[in-house]
Amino acid sequence: MATIPADQPTGARRRHRAAPRRHWSAPRRSGRPAATLRWERPALAAVLALATVLYAWGIGHAAIHPFYSAAVRSMATSWRAFLFGGLDPSGSITIDKLPGAFWPDAVAVWVFGPHSWAAALPQVIEGVLTVYLLHRIVRAWSGPLAALIAALALTLTPVTVVLNRATIPDTALTLLLVAAAGALQWAVRTGRLLPLITCGVWVGLAFQAKMLQAWLVLPVFAAVYQLAAPGSPLKRAVRVLLGGTTALAVSCFWVLIAWATPAVDRPYLDGTSNNNPFSLVFGYNGLSRFGSNPTAFGAVPGTAASRTTGNTGWDMLVNHTIGPQIAWFLPLAVLSLVLGLMWRARLPRTDLPRAGFVLWGGWLIVHAVVFSASNGNHAYYTAVIAPALAALAGGGLAVFWTEFDSGGPRRAALPGAIVLTVVWALVVDWPTRFVSWLLPVAVMLALCSALGLWTRGPRTTRRLVHGALASGVAATLVVPAGWAASSLDPRYAGASTSPVAGPVGTAYADLVHHRAKVSSIGLDQPSARDSAVLGYLTAHRHGEKYLLATQAAYTAEPLLRATAQPMLVMGGFTGRTPFPTAQQLGDLVAAHQLRYAMLTTQRPTTSATTWVKNHCSRVPPSAYGRTTNGSFTLYDCQPWG
Repeated sequence: MATIPADQPTGARRRHRAAPRRHWSAPRRSGRPAATLRWERPALAAVLALATVLYAWGIGHAAIHPFYSAAVRSMATSWRAFLFGGLDPSGSITIDKLPGAFWPDAVAVWVFGPHSWAAALPQVIEGVLTVYLLHRIVRAWSGPLAALIAALALTLTPVTVVLNRATIPDTALTLLLVAAAGALQWAVRTGRLLPLITCGVWVGLAFQAKMLQAWLVLPVFAAVYQLAAPGSPLKRAVRVLLGGTTALAVSCFWVLIAWATPAVDRPYLDGTSNNNPFSLVFGYNGLSRFGSNPTAFGAVPGTAASRTTGNTGWDMLVNHTIGPQIAWFLPLAVLSLVLGLMWRARLPRTDLPRAGFVLWGGWLIVHAVVFSASNGNHAYYTAVIAPALAALAGGGLAVFWTEFDSGGPRRAALPGAIVLTVVWALVVDWPTRFVSWLLPVAVMLALCSALGLWTRGPRTTRRLVHGALASGVAATLVVPAGWAASSLDPRYAGASTSPVAGPVGTAYADLVHHRAKVSSIGLDQPSARDSAVLGYLTAHRHGEKYLLATQAAYTAEPLLRATAQPMLVMGGFTGRTPFPTAQQLGDLVAAHQLRYAMLTTQRPTTSATTWVKNHCSRVPPSAYGRTTNGSFTLYDCQPWG
């Protein structure tokens, strides 16, 4: 370390000594990452180990999504089903989403076999990678301290923990968008075109995971690049256009493949009334989720489960269900955004720390507005907001610490932010008082932090001040950590179709009020009823292509998870998709391609199900070892042999 001559003023020597220890927390105006400090790698390794444990705990009994996991098993056994996202191995009809998010799951099942842990393993890996990438991105933006806090905040966000053990596309969406944000940050810092093109590629791949939701970040990305990247306005605009074109091209590659493939050579596209991939993306998974027209752009109406009417409006992020999943760092993030922009408002256009606040703040605001305007949202949709909240929390606390260390009127922001976050934790937890035993811990940590920071004097050691800071950070994390850890108990992990942490949601209500049991949905784990049905169908199969035709995916799901046999899923996920027609069904029966059909009272009647009732005979439940049908009825459409 260079020395300052003794004749220099004392204040100059003090500032010189402070500079080396401030660079680990303060955003660097040059935008260059700080040198790696001794504690960084062990700290990051510990965070990643914590994330791995939280996300992989009980993976052998992961409550995988019944619909998506059925498709994953089918995709693992057939290239046609793999490419198009076929629900059954024959690829007669697709799932009602693009298949990109499920390709890693299918590969894992193909490699390791039809096990629940194999289907869930890619989500665990994607979740840990997201934490790692966010750490690297925030470190380059706001320093090592901000990166560590952001990584911890993301790891301990409850909705992140429950989602990363489920076969749901939002985990892949979040990972790919975080990767896109990192590429954008690199493009802004260097002024090079290749990172911006890479950003467009990542956004396009994210589109394969969750379609139009991936595009919500594009206006924010374009604004950040235009605001902070070097070069003339025209040059920046042209490059933004090139990056956007790349994102569009990569986004549409599967849609164009499906559109160009003749309908007879690919599965029917579920969720559409016209077998058109654009209707699947822009109708069923797009316009129909906003407004009052459920059949917009060729969509079929969704089910109550897939078109929830709750969790919408301006307060949706803080209601009693979603608030404990995602909102723990919301006031801290907003405070960080406002003060970060205010304090750097007069700096040059290319100020990189300010660009980071615009990036993560825009990400948060755009998603919050869109979710508020939609017809309804599952709680796990908000997982895509978690990286923005975590980055703003980490970046904000790092900036507040720098200002505190510098002295002056801004030093009050750090203890104020810590106290605000802990008070907010009391508010979020109050409706359930689920982890009320942790609230005094959080309060005591916050008080110790505030006391240690406010009483700082000339004789206060750096170790004591750092301890006060660590106590404050721990205070902000301890309550959400309690909610996150609770989800390791299946009673507090929500339903496999809608994972949520803690004592909220319909699955928990059923457990408490209806004394329901915690259901376990897995691959290759048929129930006694399903085993009996499969045994009967296999024993009476005489060369037919399809083992069974079912009314909607609801009927087929448990059978497809248990066996990789072709099944004709009539009506798709909702039961309303117009495939197959009654004529097509009759032709298959006449050609000895299909013999049995199973109908349910839980899905709407269609022309195909009416044909079954009129042309097929009921199979008595006793034939396959049951006393009653329940809500399912098995029909024999060609009783020969």
